[in-house]
Amino acid sequence: MNDEKFIAFLRGANQTFQGWDFSWITGTGRMSSELLSWSYGSMAIPLIQKSKALLDMGTGGGELLSKLRPFPRTVVATEGYSPNLPIARERLEPLGVKVVEVDNDECLPFLDAQFDLILNKHESFVPHEVRRIISDRGVFLTQQVGGLDCMQINEAFGVSLEQSAKEWNLEKTIQQLESNRFQVVEAKEEFPVQRFYDVGAFAYYLRAIPWQVPGLNMEEQIEVFYRIHQMIETKGFFDCEQHRFVILAKA
Repeated sequence: MNDEKFIAFLRGANQTFQGWDFSWITGTGRMSSELLSWSYGSMAIPLIQKSKALLDMGTGGGELLSKLRPFPRTVVATEGYSPNLPIARERLEPLGVKVVEVDNDECLPFLDAQFDLILNKHESFVPHEVRRIISDRGVFLTQQVGGLDCMQINEAFGVSLEQSAKEWNLEKTIQQLESNRFQVVEAKEEFPVQRFYDVGAFAYYLRAIPWQVPGLNMEEQIEVFYRIHQMIETKGFFDCEQHRFVILAKA
């Protein structure tokens, strides 16, 4: 491979990724996403202001939660990805947030009815366990990545999505919540376009989320990356379709 531009982009993709911060490629305009018709943050803030005990599930490095102040007296955040824990603790503990490591969605280390507000952005959850730890008349707000997220990337690499993953959508999640004594108040599902403007941004993104294409090896699949590069050189971009849904539910 002697395409100097292509090689330079891939070398530049070898950057450290911490927490859940894609600013290396979003802040430079190298990757962008179509806007949703809702704002998770705008939905969360008034709920937080009414809350007495808040849980943020899957806080990442605490990037989002830290911006949703002021907080109630009790705020707890969970994270299951160990490299994120020191980042989250450094950012959140000075703000009075307790950061807890979790590795089992089926058995969260909290008391029954401990929280009156549970936030969850792009984190897995087990409905009956969320129902156990939320108080009666408590509120659960979640934005999820649906099972069809960026499937065009998988198609490019010839890696199919698991059937169980494909079925993760708004309808199924509502059914699960209602089966666990939640009342769904608001729900939306959309498929915004995510656009990459160079193959380096594309490679950086896949390094940050290795579960999108399990077993991906850049060297072994260099030809696929080069095809994406050629497509971008010709068309100006590579698009994939995200899958997002949001649910506001009351216990």
